[in-house]
Amino acid sequence: MITFMRVDDRIIHGQIVTRWSKEYPCDGILAVNDKAATTPVLAQSFKASTDKKVFVWTKEHFKESAQKVFDSPKKYFLITKNPIDMKELLVDFGFVPNDVKRLIIGPCNDRPGATKLGQNQSITQEEADALEAISQKGYEIEFALIKESSIGTWDKFKGKFGY
Repeated sequence: MITFMRVDDRIIHGQIVTRWSKEYPCDGILAVNDKAATTPVLAQSFKASTDKKVFVWTKEHFKESAQKVFDSPKKYFLITKNPIDMKELLVDFGFVPNDVKRLIIGPCNDRPGATKLGQNQSITQEEADALEAISQKGYEIEFALIKESSIGTWDKFKGKFGY
């Protein structure tokens, strides 16, 4: 079962392993990213970052295997590298992650064409469109590098993107 969802441009790192897994205890982490899943050195580095079970899947593999995760009694984090990939899972594929209705947006680096929302949290219009689609499906979206440093929810920022 999915107990926590996050978008994080670093996918799996110390904040996930040491901070978020204490807030939301888990048995494993499911990272969905086509590049990481098809690059053995990346997949291995994520698996080596924690003693928890780590799966690094492509979006297509997720689509084929999501029901197994949903039905599992074990608790898993679902993490994607960007909002567009998470939208594909939650909206386009129609995956419903058990009773989790909150998506945490972690680091999204500053880059050309991105609007800065907070420290190390910038999104593009295309990512904003994905977040709006996720929001329209009934998910609450919160921007937080760590739980105690939340800068607000999607409702606070969506006006910057025409919503």
